[in-house]
Amino acid sequence: MFDMPVNVNTTKRCFQPSYPLPALDQCDPRKIYNPDNEMFIISNTALSSRVDAEGGGGTLVSGYEMNKSSSGHFQGSSSGGSFGGGSSHGGGGWEGGASITQVKPQRIKLRLRARQQYSVHMYYTQAEDYPVDLYYLMDLSKSMQDDKEKLSALGDHLAQTMKNMTTKFTLGFGSFVDKVVMPYVSTIPDKLRHPCTGCVAPYGFRNHMPLSTNTNTFSHMVKNASVSGNLDAPEGGFDAIMQAVVCRDQIGWRGKARRLLVFSTDAGFHYAGDGKLGGIVKPNDGDCHLDQRGYYTMSSKQDYPSISQINTYVKKNAINVIFAVTADKISIYEQLSKHIEGSSCGKLSSDSSNVVDLITEQYQAISSTVEMKHNASSAVNVRFFSKCLDSNGAEIETSKCGNIKVGSLVQFRVQLEVVECPPKRKDTKQLIQIYPVGLNESLIIDLEMLCDCPCEHEGIERNSPKCSSHGDFMCGICDCIEPAYGPSCECNKDGTAVNVSTVNCINPKNGLECSGRGNCICGKCECEQRNNPEEIISGDQCQCDNFSCERHNGRICSGPDHGTCECGVCECKTGWTGDNCACNNNATICIKPDSPDPTLVCSGNGICECGVCKCNETEQGRYFGRFCEHCPFKNCSDDCEKYRACVQCQQYKTGNLTEEECNNCTFTPTAVRVVEGSLLSGNKNKNKKLKTFNFRRIRMRRDATLKPNSIMLRFADMLSKLWMTDSVI
Repeated sequence: MFDMPVNVNTTKRCFQPSYPLPALDQCDPRKIYNPDNEMFIISNTALSSRVDAEGGGGTLVSGYEMNKSSSGHFQGSSSGGSFGGGSSHGGGGWEGGASITQVKPQRIKLRLRARQQYSVHMYYTQAEDYPVDLYYLMDLSKSMQDDKEKLSALGDHLAQTMKNMTTKFTLGFGSFVDKVVMPYVSTIPDKLRHPCTGCVAPYGFRNHMPLSTNTNTFSHMVKNASVSGNLDAPEGGFDAIMQAVVCRDQIGWRGKARRLLVFSTDAGFHYAGDGKLGGIVKPNDGDCHLDQRGYYTMSSKQDYPSISQINTYVKKNAINVIFAVTADKISIYEQLSKHIEGSSCGKLSSDSSNVVDLITEQYQAISSTVEMKHNASSAVNVRFFSKCLDSNGAEIETSKCGNIKVGSLVQFRVQLEVVECPPKRKDTKQLIQIYPVGLNESLIIDLEMLCDCPCEHEGIERNSPKCSSHGDFMCGICDCIEPAYGPSCECNKDGTAVNVSTVNCINPKNGLECSGRGNCICGKCECEQRNNPEEIISGDQCQCDNFSCERHNGRICSGPDHGTCECGVCECKTGWTGDNCACNNNATICIKPDSPDPTLVCSGNGICECGVCKCNETEQGRYFGRFCEHCPFKNCSDDCEKYRACVQCQQYKTGNLTEEECNNCTFTPTAVRVVEGSLLSGNKNKNKKLKTFNFRRIRMRRDATLKPNSIMLRFADMLSKLWMTDSVI
């Protein structure tokens, strides 16, 4: 039902039952269906250019309207929409940025035909004073104690630096160690309580401070957080990232804000499968498991998340992860960053003294770039094209633009194509999200793939008599139920049939069923198979074969180089002819080699058949010679006659040719003093003839040399006659 046609018909169709197409003008209009591409705009809120510091409203940019692309219909809506959710914690918070719009349109509906490209234009702008949420997730194992102290000292500086870039800034803090299970930490009671000097008991993850506008609390919370200890080198950072990402309410991520998760450590990481070392086999479920004090409660009951899980939930929650790690671990986290969408990596000094600069640089790099992504299935091909910031430049295929500043407008042309129809009809309706990486805004596309016709949804006759009760009658044709087949499901794969005539199997030329070379099954001939697999019987009545054609030297059609046998008749290849393709129809072999006209077949006195000249018959007799070059009667026109006028005008300035015609002669006569005796004494050489002409009492002997495209004559004056010969020397 959903098989794709090789060539897509773009015209209207008639689905009137049993209707003989293509007389569309006679079709019932109610049965005509035109599955054309259509687009409807559902939400198209204007882009924001400036939002005041209080976060309540803003000035809308004018002139950013949706461009019509390809063909289709447009229905707009002035209603907007916000995505995501969340709340602000700790600082008397405001949601902030609820009315900010950086992507338009926000939602459209598309009805697309298969294998036809369709373009939609979408726009992105960077709003001024866009909210930023920064959650600092720190490794608090013993080796990070000096980093913790430095971060505490730089907390106020970090907050002030970020507030200089946006007044809508929130800051939060969390920490992690590892799973409280051997072999990750020591389970000896004393070691559990005090794993190291000045250390607190280990834990998986703790949310110390949810995101808050009260950034002054940050330094205090970091300072009061105690370090802990574990046994192995890798830490349980993946558990912490997962909880910090999915616990939206507990962490305090806002609905519309640039979300930054700074992950700071000097060690590697455990990932899915490592939990088995501690007897933990239950996979990580990707859910939030924080208690009222902010501790991760499933640390010792669920395995670490996989890299794929981390990437999935980071994308789902539109979070930019910044890995701030020490120099000895930078290469590991650079590789990890390649597998987590929207993440980046920066080198942290040994005591984290450069943490403010690192975060500032990473934020500026993130905010100055827009990269579009999508979540379409494999059935839909999505491509991005843009001029980025060069409005006068050429459009290129790219999903990423850089050097974006506040107020910059970037247009993307999104090209969609349904490349295959899903096997199940319910999957022809899909929801596609096109979004800028790290932002909780997107273009939602309600896609309907036009893979079938309305007549397939209603008015179906199940087990219809029209289909021999072995199929469903829909759209004017039978959809047979296996093993039945045929136009009316009258046939069966086991060879049986329902009321099927054998008349179509009878060869009208001999009256035999399947020409006596096959069996009539379900009204159609199944031809016999020959012992030689290269010999094939074919045709509706098995009347054809590829082995009964004329042969030459025992080869069918003189062999495959000459022709092929098609239904008992030789189909000759270029250059060959005849019933058995044995004749060479190349006329050049019938042209005399020394002929002055290289295109004159059989000297103009015959026709070339199968590579041999067939000479013409006249009243005086038949022309003769291999190339019909000899005439059968006296005084017939020959080469000497042809050359006479040119010799006269060139050598003796006589004759009927004008000066211009004489100059057009294609040969040059050469005078000789002596006439060879053999030419005058009986014409002993059969290939030579002597021709005598009388004019002005001059005798000339001519000896002609014929070369390709040229003739040279030799002649001699002898008394009052012109002697000419067509001999070749």
